[in-house]
Amino acid sequence: MISILVGGDICPIGANEILFQEGNASEIYNDAMIELDAADISVCNLESPFINTKNPINKTGANFGVSPLCINGIIAGKFDAINLANNHALDHGESGLISTTDTCDNAGVAYFGAGKNLNTARKPWIKKIKGKRIAFIGVAEHEFSIAGKSSWGANPMDIIELTRSLSIIKDKCDFIIMLIHGGKEHYPYPTPNLQKYCRFMIDQGVGAIICQHSHCIGSYEYYNGSPIIYGQGNFIFEATKGSNSNVLEGMLVKFIIQDDLKCIAQWIPVCQSIGQPGVQLMQSQRSKEILASFEKRSGYILNADFVEKEWIENCLKDKYNYASRIMGYNRALRFLNRKLHLTDWLYNNGSKMLQRNVVRCETHKEALETIWSNDN
Repeated sequence: MISILVGGDICPIGANEILFQEGNASEIYNDAMIELDAADISVCNLESPFINTKNPINKTGANFGVSPLCINGIIAGKFDAINLANNHALDHGESGLISTTDTCDNAGVAYFGAGKNLNTARKPWIKKIKGKRIAFIGVAEHEFSIAGKSSWGANPMDIIELTRSLSIIKDKCDFIIMLIHGGKEHYPYPTPNLQKYCRFMIDQGVGAIICQHSHCIGSYEYYNGSPIIYGQGNFIFEATKGSNSNVLEGMLVKFIIQDDLKCIAQWIPVCQSIGQPGVQLMQSQRSKEILASFEKRSGYILNADFVEKEWIENCLKDKYNYASRIMGYNRALRFLNRKLHLTDWLYNNGSKMLQRNVVRCETHKEALETIWSNDN
């Protein structure tokens, strides 16, 4: 039997950065260190590059970056490897990702999910333990962090190339765990396409999947006997006053791989506090409430109609936010659009049909992505 512990998103910013630089395990991990100590293998998702010099790229969303000394906090947590396939991998360009991988190499901490080009980013990290070869793969949605044929970055959710890779990886290992950095933030269910994608990956030979990035505890299912977790929440990610309460609560996921390679998933709720660095195991009563809600949501997602209906409702609630994004509105116009619904009366049905066709049609979408990638 092999015990594998997977931590959610770690971003050692704010008050946590000093503790990570010092490698202060007792204040970073508190009683959660018991679980990290007990695991045969432990991995996590690193949401911030290790950098000496700030060189933020032009992107939407935050640009994170912390001192390379923060690797001491990763070592203190006894993590064997970190996943770099996420939307922050290139927050400080190629130099920031190179600094991150160099820091890991020098510290003897393995990494996966990113590299100097697409070929290296796709390579799994394989750990042999108790006679079994366990492979870890990290993939990320296409944002501002993806590797190119000859450029640094993260491993993309390219279903064709990933299927090809899996056909090779399966012959080199006994069990595959995939970390997917995708899904909608603060949404506790899979999107219909994400659920379809994850199930397909299980069909291709992946033994267990965790979707990260949502910053909230989501839901799970066993598909053909293999666990898929759609959102485990943050592990260490500083929250501030006004933050959604769900960013303070997360779960460590423990995979128990039996001798026959059957995998059982277990949940270990953890929590953070505003104004206090570090993480700790969740108190018993709140843990029971969290797990009860987790199980309830997980029952819902077995119904395809529910997954579709919930996603449609969520998208329609966010209609004007997405309309503002596609129009490229500035902050003032985004605010006005939320309040006054400008896009309903500024654009007629013909205009909306043009937008829909450009974004939805595969060829038009590819053309847009090519233009955006090359029109600097």
